[in-house]
Amino acid sequence: MLSRIWPCLISTCLVSPALAQQASPGDGAGTLLDRLVVTAGREESSIAGVAQSVMVLERDEIEQAMEISPNATDLVERLVPGFSPSNQTISGASETFRGRGVLIMVDGVPRNTPLRDVSRILSMINLDTVERVEVVNGSSSLYGAGATGGTINFITKRGTSEKPTVTVRTGVTAFTENIGKSAAPETSITVEGRKDNFDYIFSATGELTRRTYDGYGNEMASDAMLGQGGGDRTGSADLFGVLGYESGPRRFEVSVDWTYAEQKPDWFTDYTTDPVSPDFSDSYTGEPLEENSKYITAKYTDSAFALGDLEVKAYYNKIFKRSPFTKFSAVNSMVYYSGDPSNPTAAFNQSALHSDRAGLNLTVNTPTDFLFEGSTVTWGADYTYDETSQKLTNGWNVISPMMQHSIAAFAQAEVPITDRFRIQGGVRFDQFFLDVDDFERPEAYAGQFGMAFPAIDVLGGSFDYNAFSFNAGAVFDVTDDLQAFGNFSQGYSLTDIGAFTRRAGLNTTAEACDAYGGLLASFGCGGMPDFTVSYGNIAPEPQLVNTYEAGLRGDWGDLRGSVSAYLSTSKDGVNYDFEANRVTQQKERIWGVEANAEYDINAMFTVGGILGYTEGKYDENGDGSIGDGEYLPNNRISSTWKGLAYVNAYFGNGFEARGEVEHFSGRDRIEGNEIDDATLVNVAVAKSFDNDGKLSLAVRNLFDEEYINPSATATRGAPVAGLGRSVFASYKMTF
Repeated sequence: MLSRIWPCLISTCLVSPALAQQASPGDGAGTLLDRLVVTAGREESSIAGVAQSVMVLERDEIEQAMEISPNATDLVERLVPGFSPSNQTISGASETFRGRGVLIMVDGVPRNTPLRDVSRILSMINLDTVERVEVVNGSSSLYGAGATGGTINFITKRGTSEKPTVTVRTGVTAFTENIGKSAAPETSITVEGRKDNFDYIFSATGELTRRTYDGYGNEMASDAMLGQGGGDRTGSADLFGVLGYESGPRRFEVSVDWTYAEQKPDWFTDYTTDPVSPDFSDSYTGEPLEENSKYITAKYTDSAFALGDLEVKAYYNKIFKRSPFTKFSAVNSMVYYSGDPSNPTAAFNQSALHSDRAGLNLTVNTPTDFLFEGSTVTWGADYTYDETSQKLTNGWNVISPMMQHSIAAFAQAEVPITDRFRIQGGVRFDQFFLDVDDFERPEAYAGQFGMAFPAIDVLGGSFDYNAFSFNAGAVFDVTDDLQAFGNFSQGYSLTDIGAFTRRAGLNTTAEACDAYGGLLASFGCGGMPDFTVSYGNIAPEPQLVNTYEAGLRGDWGDLRGSVSAYLSTSKDGVNYDFEANRVTQQKERIWGVEANAEYDINAMFTVGGILGYTEGKYDENGDGSIGDGEYLPNNRISSTWKGLAYVNAYFGNGFEARGEVEHFSGRDRIEGNEIDDATLVNVAVAKSFDNDGKLSLAVRNLFDEEYINPSATATRGAPVAGLGRSVFASYKMTF
């Protein structure tokens, strides 16, 4: 029945929570077009001046979303139309933005690891520390590599109260299938304030998850997506602090963020069942999954700088991510070899990523009225240092250890041609210097070949490459309340160098023949094996993505919304083939439509929703052109349509309620790997008290629907069930 009522709901409630009035309908909050955004141009401006589709989630909207789920991935998945459905774990596997990569930042500092692209980023961000979220749809290179599909920037809080303010939030989540064994507590405490010229905020958050259950009533596997980790049996904590000093037009601040998580599975996963399930006959034997990452940022701003507004930012990220232990299985065709073909998985077949990243950013916004009244140029330079390695538990390298220096310069101009027509454009140049160390790729057993491949030497070297990227766009005020915008933008990606070196000698048949010669005579190879490959022969090409977009946005008081259409192209797109366990590059084309709006029916009710459509093709057979049936794999686009419709109700006396209908269409483009659709209902009620306390109760998947999670299933092609009905109760108090 829900699938039948969904089209009606979304057609009448084409609305976005990102555009919501802050407390209740008609409360006099600023309009959509007046909202400020920094991320789109590295300088604060109103949405009205941005030639791209952007969204800003303010603190009140974040808090409202946290009453249903305090997870950052859930926030983005539910409220951003271009973001794929969540895989419902701590991993970010197969979670894409417009079918491509997403650059995730905190206060303008990237948290991605470009030399070895691993997930588990978005879910580790603590929403208790976030003041607003800025989302820029489409490719961009303003902050360096990674934003081929979009940029999500979490802007953290700053102390504003003249006296210390303490906020305590506590909650518990439980699945109704087994409340006693699934009850998962969490708590956070935040202290903020200011004294004279100093301001501060400190936050500590902790969470402990236990068992999780699907809509079928079954306990879920701890590692359903093979090496990605799950959402159960995990303890996590986050410590965050900012200390700022402000004197007139100048400000200096330092922030520190330490995020930690540890998952201790009880069982391995049985990938032969439908859906995948815990193998209660096979106890987990590896080290726990672990996240232990630290981020330090220092920033200086000066609005009285001789050339305009100045910002200088320095940062250091020290990242450690250990994946769970995995065994040879129906969906794991390559493992490091034990020497026993009947049990080919080595006891050390578990790896951890180590990544150190440091950077220095300079941004200046200079008025250029002498050229054109009201015009500005934002310009600057970036320096980034990356050092990345990935090691097995016995200390062996599984990728080439790498070190990279990059320098970049950029300029972005905005020119008001008339009072109603503005143009903007910019250019960025990046120069990279990459050092790849020699290493020995360990002996591996490849199930698709039914044989073990001896260890090979991977020869490194020094390499340099560069990239120009451009953007241009325009905004036209159709009326005082309605804007049309269009843009062309470019973003690039470094193409996960580590993934290619991890599979060195196995990426292509030519590579295998080069390393193993006549040992692979059955595959057409010949000659004496030298058990050596050069990184220079397997190095992937950086991916440059072009995005073309046009849209409308408006704010008529009671009604706010936007709609846009886009086309995204690249000649060196990156895809992971889970059946062949290899990464490939080829020509790609992705297109889609995104819409959001909101309508205040009256002082009591607001209705809203989002709607996104994404589809894409690629040159699957490598013939140089994209054929009619060559659709991108599901791990790039797991659901063609995605939407959310909702109703907010404000009853007075502190009572409010929210009802949501989530829908994703699944996808049937890949024969033999079809993903079904699903429709879910979420509800929440809350009561505010005079003592600045607020009690909330939410139920997700109210009707306990049995469904397959599209993004989780797309990761390895094995069916992964979606989460069943859960209840989340929380209480927040500020004093």
